[in-house]
Amino acid sequence: MAQVTRMSKLMIKTLRDDPADAEVLSHKLLVRAGYVRRTAAGIWSWLPLGLRVLSNVERIVREEMDAVGAQEVLLPALLPREPYEATGRWEEYGAELFRLKDRKGSDYLLGPTHEEIFTQLVKDQCSSYKDLPVILYQIQNKYRDEARPRAGVLRGREFLMKDSYSFDTADEGLAESYALHRAAYQRIFERLGLDYRICAATAGAMGGSKSEEFLAPAAAGEDTFADCPGCDYAANTEAITYAMKPVDPSAVGAVEELDTPDTPTIETLAAHLGVEASATLKNLLVKVDGEIVAIGVPGDREVDMDKVEAHFAPALVELVTAEDFEGRDDLVRGYVGPQGLEKVKYLADPRIAPGTSWITGANKEGKHAKNVVAGRDFEVDEYVDAVVVVEGDPCPSCGTGLKLDRAIEIGHIFQLGRKYADAFQLDVLGQNGKPVRVTMGSYGIGVTRAVAALAEQSADDKGLVWAAEVAPADVHVVAAGKAAQIELALEVSEQLKAKGLRVLVDDRAGVSPGVKFTDAELIGVPKILVAGRRTAEGVVELKDRRTGEREELPVAEAVARLVG
Repeated sequence: MAQVTRMSKLMIKTLRDDPADAEVLSHKLLVRAGYVRRTAAGIWSWLPLGLRVLSNVERIVREEMDAVGAQEVLLPALLPREPYEATGRWEEYGAELFRLKDRKGSDYLLGPTHEEIFTQLVKDQCSSYKDLPVILYQIQNKYRDEARPRAGVLRGREFLMKDSYSFDTADEGLAESYALHRAAYQRIFERLGLDYRICAATAGAMGGSKSEEFLAPAAAGEDTFADCPGCDYAANTEAITYAMKPVDPSAVGAVEELDTPDTPTIETLAAHLGVEASATLKNLLVKVDGEIVAIGVPGDREVDMDKVEAHFAPALVELVTAEDFEGRDDLVRGYVGPQGLEKVKYLADPRIAPGTSWITGANKEGKHAKNVVAGRDFEVDEYVDAVVVVEGDPCPSCGTGLKLDRAIEIGHIFQLGRKYADAFQLDVLGQNGKPVRVTMGSYGIGVTRAVAALAEQSADDKGLVWAAEVAPADVHVVAAGKAAQIELALEVSEQLKAKGLRVLVDDRAGVSPGVKFTDAELIGVPKILVAGRRTAEGVVELKDRRTGEREELPVAEAVARLVG
C-alpha cells in the first residue's frame, strides 16, 4: 500500500555497535537497524520496520499458497494434550514441548506443529471422497522450548511459521499435492530473493516417507548439506546413505590377538601398531532408553549422533558413562570388540560391510585383535549410516567428491502418508461406498527464519540490503539536513506516494547528514534518494543500495526512474 513514513515520527532507534550477545550477522543487523528487540531468551518483539518485512514475507507466502488452491485457516496455539498423546508426540517431543496446566489441572501445550489438530479438523469436516483433495494452511506462531535459543530470530522459542497439510484419498494424489507444494516453494523463495537448495532430508519426529528440505546457504546455518559438483545430487548430511559393498574375505587369516597395553583410544592404538586409523574398527556404546547398544564405524570416522538419534527416534539416546561398565564383564572400557558381544545389540555403518577385515578390541584389558572379519567373526544386527559425512566423500549418485556447506533450513516438505490418519482413524466414504483411509502431506516454511536468512545472505559491511518485494519501503528518501532539503524530500515523497510507492523519508531535524546516510545504508531499502547539496537546483541523487551506483537527476526524472 502506498504510504509515506516519516522517520521524525517513526519509533526507531538505530545502534552503531553490535549487541553484546549477538553471534551472527542477522542478529546484529536486525537489532542495530531497529527491526527487532529482545524480550527474553529466544523471544523477540517486531518493531514497525521489522513487522513490515515480516508481513511482506507472509504476503508472498500467502499469495503462492492461494495460487495452488490452498485454503487458509487459523487454529489455536494453545492445544489439549489428548491429540498429541494419540500420536505419541506428547512424550516424543521431550523437553522441547511447552507444557502447562489450566486452573482445573488439565494438561495443555503450546503448539510446535499442528498435524494432529488439522487431522481432527478434516475428520470433522470431510466425510466423502468428494470432499477431497483439500489443502489447508495457516500462518501462525509456533513454540519450542529450545535448550539454547540463540542467533536472534534464527532460532527462537516463539517463531512464525506457515504450515500446510494436504489430504488425499490415494498415494497418487499425495504425490500431486507434494509436487504442487514443491513448485510453490520454489516460486516463494525466488520471489524472496533467496539463494536456496532443495535437499533430501530425514523425516525425524514428523514421520512419513519422502522428505525434502529447502536450505539457504549461509555461514550462520545450523544444517550441513552436501552438494555434488558432478551431478544434481544435494542432501542434508543427516540424510546421506551409502550402498553396502561386501568383499571376499577368503584371503584374510584367522583372528589374532595382539598385546596392546595403554591403547584405549583409536589414536593410541594406531600409533602403537603403526597402522592407519582407517584400518581399525571403532565401537561406540550408547544407551537407547537405558539399554546399551554398540555402533561400529571405521576408526578414522566420527559417529554422527544426529543420525543415530534419528534412527532410534523417539527413543532417548545417551552416551554411556563409566558407571555403565560396572558389573559388566562383557564390556571392557577402551577395548570393546564386536566379536563375542552376545548381550549387546550391534549396529554398524555400511562401511563395515560383510567380508571387511578390521583391527578392533579383543574384549580384554590391554588386548586388541586383528583379522576380525564382519560376517565371519561377528554379525551385524542392523546397518545404519552412522558416520559424519566429510568433504570429499563420494557422491552416492555419481561418485564425485562431495562439497559441504552450512545452511539455514527455510522450508521442509513431507509425505506423511497415513501415520496421523491411522492415529485418528481418518476415513472418508470412497467411490465404491467403502471407507478409504486418507493419506496426508505436511509442508512448512519458517517465516521469521526466512527474514533472518535474507539478512544473512544479502547484507554487506554497511548493513542490510533487502530485495524489493520484502523491503519495508520502495524508496528511502534522505533530507541532508537543511530546511529546504527537508521540504524537497517531503514533496518528492508525496509525489512517489501518488505514483503508488511506499516511501520512508528521513526528515529528522537536528540529525547530521552522516548519521542519516549511515542509517539509510543500515536499514537497507533498495533505492535511496538524497535531497542534498543541489536541492536549490531541483536535483537529487539516486543511489542503488545493492550496487552502490549513484546518479544525480532532476526531481521529475528521478521520480520517473523510480516509478518505471
